[in-house]
Amino acid sequence: MNILHRYEGKNLETLKSQCLEELNVKEDEIYIFESEEETGLFKGKKYIIEAITKEDIINQIRQFIKELAKNMNIEINSEIRIEGENINVLLVTDNNNIMIGKDGKTLNAIQIVLRQYMTGLNKLGLRLIVDVGNYKNKKLKNLEYQVRKICKEVLKTKVEVKLDPMNSYERRKVHSIVSEFESLESVSYGEDPNRYTVIKFKD
Repeated sequence: MNILHRYEGKNLETLKSQCLEELNVKEDEIYIFESEEETGLFKGKKYIIEAITKEDIINQIRQFIKELAKNMNIEINSEIRIEGENINVLLVTDNNNIMIGKDGKTLNAIQIVLRQYMTGLNKLGLRLIVDVGNYKNKKLKNLEYQVRKICKEVLKTKVEVKLDPMNSYERRKVHSIVSEFESLESVSYGEDPNRYTVIKFKD
């Protein structure tokens, strides 16, 4: 569902003021994407802004969750937090295992469908993260523990270790942790969804 508000004109600041006034919001209550186009024979400029309010984002996510709960026949409570460019959606149910699925596959599918439903978010560079019962947070903490343990082992043995395939967010986390060890480096290989990371001792 595209919930972007679009404005066009020759003066960027006027467009912004118009947008804020019509939507009755302050600048910290809205996300704005700016672009410009060449127009006419004399190559004049036309500015375009597309905007989405934080309230619209929350309302649309709640509508999606309502439909999801209906289709799955599960009562779903939610907490939606918008922090900078991140939109964090925490779902809590009495059937978390069903919502998460094996290895988090159902949860990942829900996140993908919600991102597609909120089509305007990608253009604005907003990142939507869906979690169920803090499953991802717990999984991430376990990943951090395991990676630090492996790093210490590689430092000791100087033998590289190949990790299981991970998504891009998890790989970034691995690279960040490995960067804390001066004598180690991490390199990713392959294509998604089978892209994996190797932790190795620097030559």
